[in-house]
Amino acid sequence: MSNVTLNVTGMSCNHCVKSVEEAVKNAGASGQVDLGAGTVAVEYDEQTVNVDQIKAAIEDQGYDVV
Repeated sequence: MSNVTLNVTGMSCNHCVKSVEEAVKNAGASGQVDLGAGTVAVEYDEQTVNVDQIKAAIEDQGYDVV
């Protein structure tokens, strides 16, 4: 398993947290959002998903990964 922390802009509420965590889950990983820091800590298996796919899933929800 690999870990990465992504900076995500545009999150402002608990609905945003749930949207980002669900997007990460649907991409095949698990994520924990820190709303105050604007980050999501992601754990993923590089054999099944890569960081670019996770970023794309988050961006598809309307947030920016910087």
